[in-house]
Amino acid sequence: MSTNEQSAPSPTLHRGKGYLVYLMAYMGLVAIMDQYLSTVKTTAIPYVLKEYGISAARFSWLEALYLISSFFIFALNGLNDIIGRKWAILVLVLLMGLASLGILVFTPSLHLFMLFYALAIYATVSNMWTIPISEESPTESRARNVSIVYVIGLLPLQALLPPLLIERWGLDWRWMYGAMFVLMIPLLVMWLFMRETHRYNRVSDERTAGRRRRHLFGLGVIDRHDLRYILISAGVWLAWLTYQVLYYWAGYYFMTLKGYSLSQWSLVLLGTLVMAMLGGAAGGWLMDRIGRNRALILGCLGLALFVGALAYAEGIWLPLAAAVSGFFTSFSYTWIVVFVPEIFPTERRGACMGWTTTLARVSYVAGPALAAVLLNRSPDMQLFWLVTAAVGLLPIAIVLLFSPHETREQALEEIEVRRRR
Repeated sequence: MSTNEQSAPSPTLHRGKGYLVYLMAYMGLVAIMDQYLSTVKTTAIPYVLKEYGISAARFSWLEALYLISSFFIFALNGLNDIIGRKWAILVLVLLMGLASLGILVFTPSLHLFMLFYALAIYATVSNMWTIPISEESPTESRARNVSIVYVIGLLPLQALLPPLLIERWGLDWRWMYGAMFVLMIPLLVMWLFMRETHRYNRVSDERTAGRRRRHLFGLGVIDRHDLRYILISAGVWLAWLTYQVLYYWAGYYFMTLKGYSLSQWSLVLLGTLVMAMLGGAAGGWLMDRIGRNRALILGCLGLALFVGALAYAEGIWLPLAAAVSGFFTSFSYTWIVVFVPEIFPTERRGACMGWTTTLARVSYVAGPALAAVLLNRSPDMQLFWLVTAAVGLLPIAIVLLFSPHETREQALEEIEVRRRR
């Protein structure tokens, strides 16, 4: 461990308030691209099936096949440690924007669509936009700032843009994705004003001076403490993502089993997304006050309670339960966007996040498989929602069993030292 790592962080590690506001706005727009591309498929799937004349089952199998690419996300995250945070963000924005353009212009066949679709999803699983904010934020407001960026990313464009583009303007369904190519253009202009983080610059200088080892995707420098937190973080993330895959069946539940019309379900979805924004803001605020782990436990308890209520709620209580479950779903996810980037050392933060994300992608297989079993076993979906609630409780078990280091009110350099105890 170097002397620099053990000493108190220099005041020059943080930039001015004006730059931080810009960075939060910019990373928030990047997060919007991320969130939109990862969720707009809920609206786009019927158009895809009709366009290419395939069944839902075949699309699901193709999706599982093409999304194997997400297991290589460590390569994208690792760029943060190789070329820096600024240039890695440029790669991320270009991947999402150009994949959207590909879907818009170059998808006469199903497999070309799946290729560009997989490229877009590959980029969205990295959560790279959390790193610059985490490294540039003051210690006392780090969780709040990261959660604000996360909340910006939750703006419900996936509920608002498709009707505007397709029904009002009469555009082709591919513009659901093409809209993100349009957003990429101002993001590239904004990128010109982004600066490399002080923390990465310091590590880069120490590598040049020979005081730190250079590495490729963390190989040779990841230690046992990193490995411990990769496994803990991946476990929580895997459980949450598996829960999310199951949670995405809510639209089917409301419209097919409960008789809601598309417009009625859209209102429920909009309310759920608004509550998710409130949950993200509340989660970050509370983490800075009671700690990361306590907030995660509280969020998962609320999540399990209200998702479990979907199994039995009727009348007005059913959409209310859905909306409140959206609040706690987002509330609990703030642990992932806050804790995961801050628990790893600066010199290998991108690589460790990459391996964490890679392990968590097991959920892309486990989630759909579990959903299929539950839908066959419980056609009325009562058992489905009870199991979904139980999956939402798994992060609590992981936190209580492994007691991850509490990072509240600690500088990133201090976290690196204290997590070893």
